[in-house]
Amino acid sequence: MKINIIAVGKMSSDFLEPALLEFQKRLKHYCDLNIIEVEAEKLPKNPAAKDIENLQALEGERILKKIAERSYVFALDIKGKPMTSKGFARSLNNLKLRGYSSFTFLIGGATGLSDFVLKEADYRISLSHMTFTHQMVRLILLEQIYRAFKINNNEPYHL
Repeated sequence: MKINIIAVGKMSSDFLEPALLEFQKRLKHYCDLNIIEVEAEKLPKNPAAKDIENLQALEGERILKKIAERSYVFALDIKGKPMTSKGFARSLNNLKLRGYSSFTFLIGGATGLSDFVLKEADYRISLSHMTFTHQMVRLILLEQIYRAFKINNNEPYHL
């Protein structure tokens, strides 16, 4: 199974880096993990709605260019469907049974994902009703993907 995470912006948090590396190491046993960073646009000091739309459009074009063909695409979106860890694991397993072997997760930057990127996604998922930095979302997502593999393999991590 191939897992792609396309994220806007670079990791700049020293305290999150060791945890990210740990989950990347753990996931090697279950999947081919690829984290793709696309350039983030600089947000103006007092952005108008149009500034945000333009920024999202530029980042969105970069994101869409990186999505592999025939990959099932999950967009992380605060307005997406919330799932339990077991529900997420079940969804991945069901998609695998339907023939999907490649999954792509999209993480927006400071202003989120553009509407046209969200429309291109196969599914919108919300990790929480709370807002997290895109860097924290990477860690939470990696942990949930790892947890899903453990659940689907009946391994004790999730208990």
